[in-house]
Amino acid sequence: MDRSAVEIKGLTKMYGKLAALNNLTLDVRKGEILGYLGPNGSGKTTTIRLMLGTIKPTSGSVSIFGHDAQTEKDTVHTSIAYVPGEANLWPSLTGIETLHLLAKVHGRVDLDYRRQLIKRFELDPNRKVRTYSKGNKQKITLIAALASRAELLILDEPTSGLDPLMEQAFREAAVEAKGRGQTIFLSSHILEEVEALCDRIAVLRSGKLVELGTLEQMRHLSSLTIEASFRNHPPEVRNIKGVSKVELNGNNLVCQINGPVDELLSVIAKARPLTLISREPSLEELFLALYGRQSEAS
Repeated sequence: MDRSAVEIKGLTKMYGKLAALNNLTLDVRKGEILGYLGPNGSGKTTTIRLMLGTIKPTSGSVSIFGHDAQTEKDTVHTSIAYVPGEANLWPSLTGIETLHLLAKVHGRVDLDYRRQLIKRFELDPNRKVRTYSKGNKQKITLIAALASRAELLILDEPTSGLDPLMEQAFREAAVEAKGRGQTIFLSSHILEEVEALCDRIAVLRSGKLVELGTLEQMRHLSSLTIEASFRNHPPEVRNIKGVSKVELNGNNLVCQINGPVDELLSVIAKARPLTLISREPSLEELFLALYGRQSEAS
């Protein structure tokens, strides 16, 4: 049984001598939420356009549920729904008319679920699109995509323009979609969103895949943070192997450590700490550690 929703093999897109995407190989599993990260210009949108078949690759291939994204577009598009980061809609239509039209274009819609989503996203469907804010236009594309119950949701910065409450509404809907067995390919600059939702994370830089794995598997990119407070002056830890970024603030100690923590914890324990906290890096810290490390190497 094929466990892949998307198979990308050796995908390259050249614009003259510039490689927008360079030999990308990536597998997106059925039923997972894959976070796709990278700075502007890293190749994220190029990847999505190649998945949608709107541009042709220089070399390599994209297969979606076993169908070629270039030569079997009609078949592929019946199984996917796409949300762009910037919604371009028909200004003279109302919100509900737009949703009806998008449903016809896609070919299927869960009407009951769409009504639920309209309430959840607090959208007034009777207003003209021209009167909507950017966030409300984004709600329309999200509602249309989610209501299609498509097997694969391709989401490019889906919460752009949404306020925090609506971002939370999106996260709830994404979890529901995953619970139904749908697959989500999520390109987002909101690291908290990716950390909360994604099963695995792919990191792109200058058109190349530089990291792929679960958040736990990516912890090696950054150090463990140790915070401790003492009645008296904190112990000296700078000479302990793997310790870095030592900060002293009165009787408080904050430091980072790579590798074994035994020696550090032993030194701290001998000084009788009042409090001791160890914290794994957040996705944002991992991301900064990765790009900081590569900047130094370049």
